[in-house]
Amino acid sequence: MHPNTLLDALLDEAGISHAGLAAHVNRAGRARGLALRYEHTAVARWLKGQRPRGQVPDLICEVLAARLHRAVTLDDIGLGVAGSTSAAVAHGSPLSAFVERTTALWRSDEQQRPHVHGVQAVTGTPAVMPVWEWENPPEDSDVSRDGRTRVSTADIAMLGAARAHYEQMYRKTGGVATRQRIVGFLHSETAPLLRGAYGDGLGRQLHRATGALVAVAGICAYDSDALGLAQRYFHQALRLAKASGDRGLGAYVVALLVNQSLFMGEYRQAVAFAEAALRSAGERITPALAADLAAMQAKAYAHLGDGAAALAGIRRAEAEAERIRPGHEPAETGYVQPGLVNVQVAEALLSLGDLPAAREHARAAVETPAHDRGRVHRLAMLCQIELRQGEADAAARTAVEMTERARGMESQRLRDRLRLVREHLLASDCGDARQAAELIDGALRVPL
Repeated sequence: MHPNTLLDALLDEAGISHAGLAAHVNRAGRARGLALRYEHTAVARWLKGQRPRGQVPDLICEVLAARLHRAVTLDDIGLGVAGSTSAAVAHGSPLSAFVERTTALWRSDEQQRPHVHGVQAVTGTPAVMPVWEWENPPEDSDVSRDGRTRVSTADIAMLGAARAHYEQMYRKTGGVATRQRIVGFLHSETAPLLRGAYGDGLGRQLHRATGALVAVAGICAYDSDALGLAQRYFHQALRLAKASGDRGLGAYVVALLVNQSLFMGEYRQAVAFAEAALRSAGERITPALAADLAAMQAKAYAHLGDGAAALAGIRRAEAEAERIRPGHEPAETGYVQPGLVNVQVAEALLSLGDLPAAREHARAAVETPAHDRGRVHRLAMLCQIELRQGEADAAARTAVEMTERARGMESQRLRDRLRLVREHLLASDCGDARQAAELIDGALRVPL
């Protein structure tokens, strides 16, 4: 059995306790001539995934509809017939059903439910379908909704400010520290807006702002090593981007999926996703995003051993990077700062075995100003290349700066980089390198 997060979320929205729902269902049953004697323990079993018998699912819908002042279906409470068209997964459901499933996930994550945190990342067709559905028809002809809360332009502005706030928090302190904060905001502030009242025009702005915010939640989950949960947030953000009608935002979310695919070693998937983003966004794609997608494609091709395709990707990334105009990019692509493409290219060249060119790009990346998080990744890449070239003393100095920059950040991805650098330092058999490895040891002793 799988926990029924939809029913759980609706009970929370309706303000009904387990005992209250049981009492309401018993009364509704008596009106139909049924002698029901449910207690709170029965509701707890339903929430764990047990399906109530007979007419009880319909009675639950009736009770919740009366409380929420809107129609509630079996699918809405997670009791639709498995395999039916209406009980399809969120990505293929009507937008309103998707919203209910989306907000239910936020609530379960905010409550740190084990079944949410432990979800595994999917590969193959389940991973590809959300990208395919984003890229292909049908589009949402009308995203308006009638709900309790009237959404205003001020609400949209608040969501944009929240995205910027949590992105900066992530850069300064890491995803582990930021994740619960942003998930709490999604549940308490964003969910009521998404379930609120708005016309089509404002609704598209709302879905865009929400999608951008959910993408940051996915980044924080990825940085916390919750890969399956991160993937679900990215898929949510992609569906919200489609509802907004903003192809550029969707391409940005696909870029996040490309990055995760690279980390998981799904290199062919990374190539295909990047191509889908570049193709679907077309002229709407900005130079910064095009540069990042091309650079990540180059890394994937390098891992696959296709040197010609990797070099072609590098050339395209560098050409697009030259076209970036500060102040002409959306807020989401602000991560493509000067030097980012250099470090991406350095990683691709390192995989191809071209150490001199890789070091040149890594050095250029390190010499370009960046926020501390980005600088840690750049220093780690330079350190790795210096060690491969046999320059252990230089690598030790680089490692010391990298470790100092990483202090105060709670990030599983940064810890991965630190561990990898430590292993390479110890293998170099150099006194300074061993001291640098001990410094990293001290940083890693602090649990997250």
